[in-house]
Amino acid sequence: MRTQARVVVIGGGVVGCSVLYHLTRLGWSDVVLVERSELTSGSTWHAAGGFHTLNADTNMAALQGYTIRLYRELEEITGMSCGLHHVGGVTLADTPERLDYLKAERAKHRYMGLETEIIGPEEIRALSPITNTEGVLGALYDPLDGHLDPSGTTHAYAKAARLAGAEIILRTPVLETNPRPDGTWDVVTPAGTIHAEHVVNAAGLWAREVGALAGLTLPLHPMEHQYLVTEETPEVYERGAELPHVMDPGGESYLRQEGRGLCIGFYEQPCDPWAVDGTPADFGHELLENKLDRISDSVEFAYRRFPVLQRAGIKTIINGPFTFAPDGNPLVGPVPGLRNYWSACAVMAGFSQGGGVGLSLAQWMIEGEPERDVFAMDVARFGMLHRDATAGRWITPGYTRLKVKENYQRRFSVSYPNEELPAARPFQTTPVYAAWKAQGAVFGAHSGMEVVNYFARPGDLPHEVPSFRRSNAFEAVAGECAAVRGAVGLNEIHNFGKYLVTGPGAEGWLAQVMAGRLPKPGRITLSPMLSPRGRIIGDFTITCLGPQRYQLTASFGAQAFHMRWFESHLPPSGVRVENVSTRRIGFQIAGPRAREWLGRVAHGDVDGLRFMDAREMDIGPVRALVQRVSYTGDLGYELHVDWESQLALYNQLMAASEGLEARPFGMRAMMSLRLEKFFGSWLREYGPDYMPGETGLGRFVDHARGGFIGAEAAAEEEPARRLCAFVVKADEADVVAYEPIWIDGRVRGFVTSGGYAHHAQASVALGFVPAELASEGLEVEIEILGRMRPARLVTTPLFDADGARMRG
Repeated sequence: MRTQARVVVIGGGVVGCSVLYHLTRLGWSDVVLVERSELTSGSTWHAAGGFHTLNADTNMAALQGYTIRLYRELEEITGMSCGLHHVGGVTLADTPERLDYLKAERAKHRYMGLETEIIGPEEIRALSPITNTEGVLGALYDPLDGHLDPSGTTHAYAKAARLAGAEIILRTPVLETNPRPDGTWDVVTPAGTIHAEHVVNAAGLWAREVGALAGLTLPLHPMEHQYLVTEETPEVYERGAELPHVMDPGGESYLRQEGRGLCIGFYEQPCDPWAVDGTPADFGHELLENKLDRISDSVEFAYRRFPVLQRAGIKTIINGPFTFAPDGNPLVGPVPGLRNYWSACAVMAGFSQGGGVGLSLAQWMIEGEPERDVFAMDVARFGMLHRDATAGRWITPGYTRLKVKENYQRRFSVSYPNEELPAARPFQTTPVYAAWKAQGAVFGAHSGMEVVNYFARPGDLPHEVPSFRRSNAFEAVAGECAAVRGAVGLNEIHNFGKYLVTGPGAEGWLAQVMAGRLPKPGRITLSPMLSPRGRIIGDFTITCLGPQRYQLTASFGAQAFHMRWFESHLPPSGVRVENVSTRRIGFQIAGPRAREWLGRVAHGDVDGLRFMDAREMDIGPVRALVQRVSYTGDLGYELHVDWESQLALYNQLMAASEGLEARPFGMRAMMSLRLEKFFGSWLREYGPDYMPGETGLGRFVDHARGGFIGAEAAAEEEPARRLCAFVVKADEADVVAYEPIWIDGRVRGFVTSGGYAHHAQASVALGFVPAELASEGLEVEIEILGRMRPARLVTTPLFDADGARMRG
């Protein structure tokens, strides 16, 4: 057995073989895959083999499209058959809400180049005569959907990798993964040890166990999943053409043709997590005990939707485990806290996503970053996972299991833009949680942390009803916006990631990793952080607390993403970066009376605080970092304190609020207020898909200084598109994200985010259009839930256009 390799991939399922193939495709041939048994020995061999492009995240949908198109190429390279059946797929909608969802997805597909269509009941019956369309309002048809041979496809990946120089070692379990001081790894097996520069955990059902060898707690869990295969059925084999896939979300099922019979699987509500205490080491080509009682309600529903099943005998029952992450997307990328250790796990839809996962991971390893924004499947989205990396780590196996079960049950549920899921909540709260709750707060969760979305008014429902249209929270949010613009509002700032950067090399290091100007002591600047290709990987507020002492503020959900980048670029000594996201919390106060409120409680010269100033001040018994900055676009201040002092700060503020008409407000109001100033948001307007110039962040890039990561790429940027603001003639539904922008009858751009700006009383959309067209007054149409809505490009903010309120 070999003793050296550039990469060791652990796991011989479809994902591991895809990673191996794509590494060779991008030029690394000194790569080896180690499999404990035979190829396809985990979930791959018993998979139903379906593939589809539908995914709520547009980049995930695009990667699924890549995966599906790759199979023909694999067949040409290897001469092997993947058993492809491009039969198309029909996703049914039996409620207006589900049809809204499909219309929204169809709109996204327009600018992605995916040729899907909304069809009616008659067209559904023409495509799939065995489908009973009673109660069905319509469907989404995707010609790319289909199914394949799982074993043949996995072996095709493996052969393509071997042809390019990769090695595959079978029947060899990994016993240890031991890091060396230089960041390389010793992968220990019964046959010997392989010294590797990189390790990829693609161990599928055993990913938890393989991760534990490196001290990791990976947020994934296997779930039992059942599907049935029928006997030969005349309505199937006498048709003359293969039936399309039919996804019936209302019945929690998917159905396709299998030979001369049918295959139908279920995502039932009474589901069962599998192997709670760990996957058995000797588990292989076994199936689990059939549990037909668990799917009895789903089967009964399927008999009504597909009456042919009532006459078809059951030939085979498959009950096997698949791994899921808490949100259903894969766990891919460099693991925070470990050098050269990569994850390719929890790829539940391996034959829809495996190719895209392999491509993205190979690009990441070889080129330093994937070609598109893959945060939706980045392993870092769940925090620090290594047992020695305490900062930002919050995920636990118990939390994972509850969220995985919830996700399984919602596999075919409508994903609403305003929906908040209940499992494992509340998980993390701040000291003022009880005070907000007593005032009618309706909470959401952001990366496990409870966040106030809005405050229900007396007589309102105590929750927000999920909808693609303006929800029951609309009037309550309008009231909160009016309070901020008319007097003063109070909002928490715990849902920002915060980092302390200290040490004699702090300024020099920040000048390397940040693209913007660095502030002087007591001042604040805004700065993008760029990748080597000049793409935006962070949108930061930088506060200089003193000589060689800085606080960075960014997205709460990107803590591990950002810490991973910081740690990978730290010098051996002289700089320390601490994640203090949950140690430093507090409030923001915003509105025309914010200065008056702060003046009542703060000891010091509040009037002397200029816009973008930062100063430590005493507020009663509490020492706070006061920053004059506000995401509302109004006069405002952020008050940062230690976790233990937040309640005392709250009490001081409340005691001094009489006569101010002060009112708490939530994130729904915050996001409405920022639209009036055309302020962008992380992973909406700003993210790894975009460059600073095209988003407007170029004005914060310090080109004169240079020398920072991405400086050359940013200097050479010639934007072909521009981020712009539009006022939309909407009615009961506003834009959410990724709606296509039509110009002269063609899709020429897309929306990044938007909603209703309550103070301006306008529906606002932010989005990209070709740079040469981005001028005041451009008339466009934006497709919202299948309807074209006129919109006009505006360049002047709808509130405080000259910045007099915010800066004065």
